[in-house]
Amino acid sequence: MRILGIDPGLRTTGFGVLDVEGSALRYVASGVIQTSSADIGNLPARLKILFDGICELKARYQPDSAVVEIVFVNVNPKATLLLGQARGACVTALVSCDLPVAEYTALQMKQAVAGHGRAAKEQVQAMVQRLLELPSAPRPDAADALGLAITHAHAGRTIDRLHAAGLARSTNSMYRRAR
Repeated sequence: MRILGIDPGLRTTGFGVLDVEGSALRYVASGVIQTSSADIGNLPARLKILFDGICELKARYQPDSAVVEIVFVNVNPKATLLLGQARGACVTALVSCDLPVAEYTALQMKQAVAGHGRAAKEQVQAMVQRLLELPSAPRPDAADALGLAITHAHAGRTIDRLHAAGLARSTNSMYRRAR
């Protein structure tokens, strides 16, 4: 199975692609989609860059599923709304490409990858590097996206089994999934 992880951001959106066979993880690609080519005040143009970039990733890497970070509430309401719009563009692009989309919080990803939810960016980068046996640490946005894919690779199978057995409640389960 191939998983596309997305760490949404209005200026920089990280992505990471992993192949999963059983419990083995294999790095495929990672990087960022940047919206700096559009005027900072032109929100629709920036959202289109994100949408098109996600669609291009789907076409290039042919993932079987996707995972996106759930937006946290920021101290700055305007920044939170802008981030939510970027996330919405990413999720809409994934759904328009007929990909199942799973969602995890940054806390859940950090717990799964680094062992605690308050891990610093550098700790996440180092653990992603170690878990995927990369020659160097990926940049922070790509590391978070890869961390989300790693989280889903491990937790997604368990969640799928719980759903199949009728034991997981979609609104109260630890991990939310949208299909």
